[in-house]
Amino acid sequence: MGNVIGGILPLALGVAISPVPIIAVILMLFSKRAKRNSLLFLLGWVLGLVVSAAIVYVIADAANVSTSSGPSRGASILRILLGLLLFFAAFRQWRKRPKHGEEPVMPKWMASIDSFTAGKSLGLAALLSGINPKNLALTLSASVAVAQSGLGAGSVILVFVIYILIASATVAAPVLIYLIMGDKAAKTLDTWKAWLTENNGTVMFVLFLVFGMVLLGKGISGL
Repeated sequence: MGNVIGGILPLALGVAISPVPIIAVILMLFSKRAKRNSLLFLLGWVLGLVVSAAIVYVIADAANVSTSSGPSRGASILRILLGLLLFFAAFRQWRKRPKHGEEPVMPKWMASIDSFTAGKSLGLAALLSGINPKNLALTLSASVAVAQSGLGAGSVILVFVIYILIASATVAAPVLIYLIMGDKAAKTLDTWKAWLTENNGTVMFVLFLVFGMVLLGKGISGL
């Protein structure tokens, strides 16, 4: 089990380093419904990861993605395709990067976060964690790795709990800081938001590139 956990830790970290959701939850903490919406956003984030990981694991396990000598050819090809997808995302991110002196462009929905309902906060977070291309690719790879391991049910659940805790840590951190510090957290959270907004493009480009290489390398080595 230790080898499996070690293999998925970098993937969980890749999911955790997601600037847009972190900015979104920080903005919610400055809104009128700060406590309720931020907690629901965190819950939605976790649910999105749980559902996407569970679906892929069940499919991969039923398809018998492992062989007696190691990963199946299909699993290796899937990793190669996911790696290429992240390379393409890195290329698009580089093309869209703000020019020198330009303000970073953030998603339009962020402007209306103050008016978000409970359902919208929950649903948006689930989409960002479960269907976002980077997160989906990394969760797919992690779930396939767990399915290949042949671990028992209890060990599988423990591995996924560890994955989801790490993948949710950066979204949970602003919420926990707010719950503990209250209004005193405003300066810290605002500093985080400013840095993430300014560096979102660079962070995402590097993440796409690095994890594209990781998945491509794992896929090629498994052929």
